[in-house]
Order: sequence, then structure tokens, then C-alpha cells
Amino acid sequence: MAKVINDKVEQQEDGLYEHYSFTATKGQEPLRVDKFLMNFIENATRNKIQQAAKDGNIYVNDKPVKQNYKVKGNDVVKVLFAHPPYENLLVGEDIPLDIVYEDDDLLVVNKPAGMVVHPGHGNYSGTLINALIYHFENLPKNADDRPGLVHRIDKDTSGLLVIAKTEEAMTHLAKQFFDKTSERLYYALVWGNVEEDEGTIEGNIGRHPKNRLQNTVYLDDEADKGKPAITHYKVIERFGYVTLVQCELETGRTHQIRVHMKHIGHTLFNDERYGGEKILKGTTFTKYKQFVENCFKILPRQALHAKTLGFVHPTTGKKMSFSSDIPEDMEACFEKWRAYAKHQDL
Repeated sequence: MAKVINDKVEQQEDGLYEHYSFTATKGQEPLRVDKFLMNFIENATRNKIQQAAKDGNIYVNDKPVKQNYKVKGNDVVKVLFAHPPYENLLVGEDIPLDIVYEDDDLLVVNKPAGMVVHPGHGNYSGTLINALIYHFENLPKNADDRPGLVHRIDKDTSGLLVIAKTEEAMTHLAKQFFDKTSERLYYALVWGNVEEDEGTIEGNIGRHPKNRLQNTVYLDDEADKGKPAITHYKVIERFGYVTLVQCELETGRTHQIRVHMKHIGHTLFNDERYGGEKILKGTTFTKYKQFVENCFKILPRQALHAKTLGFVHPTTGKKMSFSSDIPEDMEACFEKWRAYAKHQDL
């Protein structure tokens, strides 16, 4: 396990830029540095990490190491390059935006599935921020130096986001999200028949101890490892082996709905990162397997859509609420399950 200790990037005396920095925990078992970094850097491949080591870009305790170096407890592992991180080199790109609402203070956009919200490792272009800085000048930066961004949703989640156009709007809107007064409703298709018609999931969310690309729920004596998270859910429609639910976020943790629904035994449909791309409920019949595979092809992403977004306007003080249509890929998947459930009398 490790923790990121520096996400602000500055050029060092030797002309190199720090892209990543991790400190191994005290109890770290000896582990090759390339394997160690694979657990922490999203979208990184073993080949790229090994090449970085061959090029002398991987340092442990401020000394370059080869890919077979064994990381030990308290080692500080850094990845340094001669160029600043690409996510720091923001370039405007002429990407069309689906703008639901706009005024002098803010805009609400409907993000398509597949679009990354902000640049990061492996996704340096084609992001929502690249589009925003092309279409709008002088957007205010949030605490992470990201122009206009008040909140975010995952790459393969579709739906609504509010963007701040002024410093005042950024401050006001960010406080609403922090104070949990904003309204965020999502539609999710999950594996299994959700027994209760509605309920609340509470459990601190933090990094998974073995898979750093996942988050997990920490309860009771381990609660200090995560941050408090609350999700309210309500069943919209039952299809037998899967259920359509509405999730309302009281908090906004990374992957919150995906993690909380898995925690109660209802992983999101086709959520590859959390195991939802496997057939988790149903029969062993070949025809059923083919049916589910067809659903995966129709909806090649996790079945999650940010449908409703509400907040108080930072200037007028008026309560605003926006709703977006379910995307075609999700609607087509629902229709297939609806027909299947009817046919099977589930």
C-alpha cells in the first residue's frame, strides 16, 4: 500500500518533472518496483513502466533504479520525466458540447459516455476540459487547478455537470457540493433483484487495499481508512435478474454508487472495474448467456447516468433543477431486459 504525497508538479533542479510520488507503507513486503507501480498508476502498462525504468525515470529514495528493484517499507518511489505532465499542458480543442443551460455565471452540460472530464494519465486530449477552454475564456480554476470544474463524473458515466464561469460562481457552487445541499440523482442498472423498494447505504469509502484502481467500503473499526459516504436508492423497475434503481447522492465520493451498490450485493451492470461485466445473476443456459452478451454489446460501459442535477444559483439565489434523457444505449438495454423479463415471466 502507499499514499500519494505530492500532486503539485514543479521542475526540479536537475530539470526533471515529478509525475508521481508514492511512499510505501511500513509493512510493505518486498515487491518489484514495476509491479508496485502497476498497482498505483491507472492505465499504465508493465511495458511502459519497464521502459521508464530503462530510461532512468524511476527513482527510489532519490536514486534511479531498474525495474527489478524490490520496494521495501517506507521507500519513496517517484516517476520523473523531462517534460511536465501532459494534464498540466491544457490545450483547447474544438469538441462540441451538449449545453443544457447557460448564463453569465455558469453552464450545465450533458456529458456523453466515453468522455473523460479532465486530463490525466492516458487521457491527455478529448476531455471535457479541453472542450471547455476552447469554447470559454478565463474559466475560474478549482482547488485542483482545473478550469470551470465544480464536480466530476466518471469517463463511462453519462449525464449532467455544472460548470462555473466566474470565481464567485465557483466558490458558491463548490460550497453547495461540500455542504451536501446540491441535488444529484442517477439511474443505474444493477445485477440482482434488489429486495427493498428503497433504502440507504452508509459506509466510508476509501482506496481498496489490494487493487488501487478500485475503491471499497470500510466499516466499524476500519472506518478511519475512508471518507463518510451516504447513498439513498429507490427501485424504479424490476427485470428479474437485474434491477433499475434511482440513486441519490448525499455525499460525492469517487465511484460512490458503483462501490456502494456492489457493497450490498448489486454490482452495476457491465461495470468492468468492479466485476459487473461478468454474468452475476441468472441461468446457465447458453441462450441466456448470449442474451446478456448482446446487452453488453448494446451498452459497452457501466449502466450509470447522472439524470438530475439541482443547486441554488450563485447570483440570483433561485433553486434550479435540470433533468436529462436516458441515453440511447441504456434505454436500448432496458428494453431488451424488459422484453426478456416479460417473456420469462420473472
